[in-house]
Amino acid sequence: MTAKQKNTTAHVKEEKMFLRFKLGQRWEHLILILSFTVLLLTGLPQKYRDFSWSQDLLSTPERLGLIRQIHHIAALILALEAVYHIGRALVLLARRKLPGNILPVWQDVLDAGHMLQYLFFLRNDKPKFGKYNFEQKVTYWFLFFGIAMMGITGFVIWFPEQFTQFLPGGVVPASKLAHSTESIVAAVFVLIWHIYHVHIERLNLSIFTGRLSEPEMREFHTKDYEQQIGQVANKTQAGEKK
Repeated sequence: MTAKQKNTTAHVKEEKMFLRFKLGQRWEHLILILSFTVLLLTGLPQKYRDFSWSQDLLSTPERLGLIRQIHHIAALILALEAVYHIGRALVLLARRKLPGNILPVWQDVLDAGHMLQYLFFLRNDKPKFGKYNFEQKVTYWFLFFGIAMMGITGFVIWFPEQFTQFLPGGVVPASKLAHSTESIVAAVFVLIWHIYHVHIERLNLSIFTGRLSEPEMREFHTKDYEQQIGQVANKTQAGEKK
């Protein structure tokens, strides 16, 4: 090894990484992104029929049928993903292994107030967050209930005859309005709120890689970082005692 190589090796610094998302969670997120994008791209032309670009795309019955078929396939994939997500949560809950860190608590309200004070220069420090901050919880629960609404109304639109056998006929146009409106709101929310906080404010790829560096953990998830470091220290002490 040359002197230059030794010098380069001496300056290599190993960066500690923390597990943030498991493989299953990353796959769920990927399926959610892909299915939601396909639903949006195939749903918008059907909603805005009066626009020229929509009329060109849906110029024949065959094209309209194909767009609807792709939309329905993506809807089924998203529905299966939602069923899996809820089913897994129920299984973990039954085993008393469901972590409660995604649930909203009063501390989130306090953290939001703290952050507002920081943004308006009334405080010099940012709030310390656990595994999920209040912004991430807002994103999760908004999409959770939004997808539930779009799913229910979407199936009513897809099978109107079956649903109107036990529901009033007005449920179909109401579902169309709720379905299309919620899809637009969800798209705007993701593009503005979620994309800003994840990719513009700082580039956070942990949902794809599954890991977060130690400096990022200390800065953005201080409480979770301190908890994990404490658990490692306790295990080390317990091992030394043995």
